[in-house]
Amino acid sequence: MHVVFPALLQFGDVGLLLLRLMVAVVFFASGVNHLKDPVARSQSIGASPRFTVFLGAAEVLGSIGVALGILTQLAAIGLILIMLGAIQKKIFVWKTAFWGGHGWHYDLMLLVMNLTIVLTGGGKLVVL
Repeated sequence: MHVVFPALLQFGDVGLLLLRLMVAVVFFASGVNHLKDPVARSQSIGASPRFTVFLGAAEVLGSIGVALGILTQLAAIGLILIMLGAIQKKIFVWKTAFWGGHGWHYDLMLLVMNLTIVLTGGGKLVVL
Protein backbone atom coordinates (compact mmCIF):
# COMPACT_ATOMS: atom_id res chain seq x y z
CA MET A 1 0.00 0.00 0.00
CA HIS A 2 1.37 3.38 -0.94
CA VAL A 3 0.27 6.23 1.30
CA VAL A 4 0.32 9.63 -0.37
CA PHE A 5 -0.15 11.66 2.82
CA PRO A 6 1.42 9.64 5.65
CA ALA A 7 1.24 12.56 8.09
CA LEU A 8 -2.57 12.35 7.98
CA LEU A 9 -2.54 8.79 9.34
CA GLN A 10 -2.10 10.18 12.85
CA PHE A 11 -5.65 11.55 12.58
CA GLY A 12 -7.30 8.18 11.97
CA ASP A 13 -9.09 8.26 15.32
CA VAL A 14 -10.45 11.72 14.51
CA GLY A 15 -11.80 10.34 11.24
CA LEU A 16 -13.45 7.45 13.07
CA LEU A 17 -14.99 9.85 15.60
CA LEU A 18 -16.39 11.95 12.76
CA LEU A 19 -17.77 8.80 11.12
CA ARG A 20 -19.41 7.77 14.40
CA LEU A 21 -20.93 11.21 14.88
CA MET A 22 -22.33 11.26 11.33
CA VAL A 23 -23.86 7.82 11.79
CA ALA A 24 -25.30 8.94 15.13
CA VAL A 25 -26.91 12.06 13.66
CA VAL A 26 -28.62 10.06 10.91
CA PHE A 27 -29.93 7.32 13.21
CA PHE A 28 -30.93 9.70 16.00
CA ALA A 29 -33.00 11.81 13.59
CA SER A 30 -34.61 8.68 12.14
CA GLY A 31 -35.36 7.26 15.58
CA VAL A 32 -36.94 10.49 16.78
CA ASN A 33 -39.04 10.54 13.61
CA HIS A 34 -40.31 7.04 14.43
CA LEU A 35 -41.08 7.98 18.03
CA LYS A 36 -42.77 11.31 17.26
CA ASP A 37 -45.81 9.77 15.57
CA PRO A 38 -45.47 5.99 15.57
CA VAL A 39 -48.93 5.38 14.11
CA ALA A 40 -48.36 7.52 11.01
CA ARG A 41 -44.76 6.36 10.68
CA SER A 42 -45.77 2.71 11.00
CA GLN A 43 -48.14 3.10 8.07
CA SER A 44 -45.43 4.62 5.89
CA ILE A 45 -42.94 1.82 6.61
CA GLY A 46 -45.45 -1.03 6.68
CA ALA A 47 -44.94 -2.05 10.30
CA SER A 48 -47.02 -2.08 13.46
CA PRO A 49 -46.98 0.99 15.71
CA ARG A 50 -45.47 -1.13 18.51
CA PHE A 51 -42.60 -2.29 16.28
CA THR A 52 -42.13 1.29 15.06
CA VAL A 53 -41.65 2.44 18.67
CA PHE A 54 -39.16 -0.39 19.23
CA LEU A 55 -37.33 0.55 16.04
CA GLY A 56 -37.23 4.22 16.99
CA ALA A 57 -35.95 3.47 20.48
CA ALA A 58 -33.29 1.12 19.07
CA GLU A 59 -32.13 3.78 16.63
CA VAL A 60 -31.95 6.47 19.32
CA LEU A 61 -30.12 4.23 21.80
CA GLY A 62 -27.79 2.88 19.13
CA SER A 63 -26.97 6.37 17.94
CA ILE A 64 -26.17 7.50 21.48
CA GLY A 65 -23.88 4.50 22.01
CA VAL A 66 -22.06 5.07 18.73
CA ALA A 67 -21.70 8.82 19.30
CA LEU A 68 -20.51 8.68 22.88
CA GLY A 69 -18.39 5.55 22.59
CA ILE A 70 -20.56 3.51 24.96
CA LEU A 71 -20.58 -0.17 23.92
CA THR A 72 -19.69 1.19 20.50
CA GLN A 73 -19.36 -2.14 18.69
CA LEU A 74 -22.61 -3.53 20.10
CA ALA A 75 -24.45 -0.33 19.23
CA ALA A 76 -23.09 -0.46 15.68
CA ILE A 77 -24.09 -4.13 15.35
CA GLY A 78 -27.62 -3.19 16.38
CA LEU A 79 -27.70 -0.47 13.74
CA ILE A 80 -26.39 -2.95 11.16
CA LEU A 81 -29.31 -5.26 11.96
CA ILE A 82 -31.72 -2.37 11.43
CA MET A 83 -30.12 -1.64 8.05
CA LEU A 84 -30.29 -5.31 7.04
CA GLY A 85 -34.01 -5.20 7.79
CA ALA A 86 -34.46 -2.00 5.79
CA ILE A 87 -32.54 -3.41 2.82
CA GLN A 88 -34.50 -6.67 2.95
CA LYS A 89 -37.80 -4.79 2.97
CA LYS A 90 -36.78 -2.48 0.13
CA ILE A 91 -35.51 -5.29 -2.10
CA PHE A 92 -38.01 -8.09 -1.47
CA VAL A 93 -41.19 -6.36 -0.27
CA TRP A 94 -41.18 -2.97 -1.98
CA LYS A 95 -39.12 -4.11 -5.02
CA THR A 96 -37.03 -0.93 -4.78
CA ALA A 97 -34.06 -0.46 -7.08
CA PHE A 98 -30.55 0.18 -5.78
CA TRP A 99 -30.56 3.84 -6.91
CA GLY A 100 -33.28 6.45 -6.68
CA GLY A 101 -34.98 8.56 -4.05
CA HIS A 102 -35.97 5.54 -1.97
CA GLY A 103 -33.29 3.17 -3.22
CA TRP A 104 -31.36 0.95 -0.84
CA HIS A 105 -27.95 2.43 -1.71
CA TYR A 106 -28.28 4.78 1.27
CA ASP A 107 -29.08 1.89 3.62
CA LEU A 108 -26.11 -0.10 2.33
CA MET A 109 -23.81 2.87 2.89
CA LEU A 110 -25.00 3.17 6.51
CA LEU A 111 -24.53 -0.58 6.97
CA VAL A 112 -20.91 -0.36 5.75
CA MET A 113 -20.25 2.71 7.91
CA ASN A 114 -21.43 0.75 10.95
CA LEU A 115 -19.39 -2.27 9.87
CA THR A 116 -16.33 -0.02 9.79
CA ILE A 117 -17.13 1.06 13.34
CA VAL A 118 -17.45 -2.57 14.44
CA LEU A 119 -14.21 -3.66 12.76
CA THR A 120 -12.17 -0.73 14.11
CA GLY A 121 -13.79 -0.46 17.51
CA GLY A 122 -14.75 3.08 16.55
CA GLY A 123 -11.33 4.51 17.39
CA LYS A 124 -9.83 5.67 20.65
CA LEU A 125 -11.70 8.96 21.00
CA VAL A 126 -14.88 9.13 23.06
CA VAL A 127 -17.17 12.08 23.66
CA LEU A 128 -17.58 11.42 27.40
